[in-house]
Amino acid sequence: MSEIAADDAGPWLSPEDLDFVRRKVPILYIDALPVQLDENGELTAIGLLMRANADGHITRALVSGRVLFHESIREALARHLEKDLGPMALPQLPASLTPFAIGEYFPTPGVRFHDERQHAVSLGYIVPVSGDCQPRNDTLETTWLTPTEAVLPEILADLSDGHAALLKQALASMGKS
Repeated sequence: MSEIAADDAGPWLSPEDLDFVRRKVPILYIDALPVQLDENGELTAIGLLMRANADGHITRALVSGRVLFHESIREALARHLEKDLGPMALPQLPASLTPFAIGEYFPTPGVRFHDERQHAVSLGYIVPVSGDCQPRNDTLETTWLTPTEAVLPEILADLSDGHAALLKQALASMGKS
């Protein structure tokens, strides 16, 4: 394997090295569900990202991404939330880093959590957001839905990579199943 390249965001593997590692070792990810709460801490809205997948289809997703080498879980959450929601989203990172769920993604089709690229383990977090979300990078928009709207069959069907199951687990953990 070649040397690790460094850029402003920290150490990265080359695309070739990352493909090699993905075929050999599970990769650690975070999944974050942005939420809005009222003044009593009650859930009022769930933020889902809209993205175009490799086939050009529009899908919905949670904030998601890899944890980098020498990056803490908290740093990874902050980085991915800012990357997808913008710098003015003002996320409130959880005091405890105990996830509401752990998703194990497999490259095997037909499993609950599927990622054709790799075997990955994802820690799921619910993150209150109080600021203005301005999507960046590959996020087209952030759609805010009520908990009832978020579990409509047509919304769940649009969610990618097992995120529908994670969304339902998140709602259950907040007493909104």
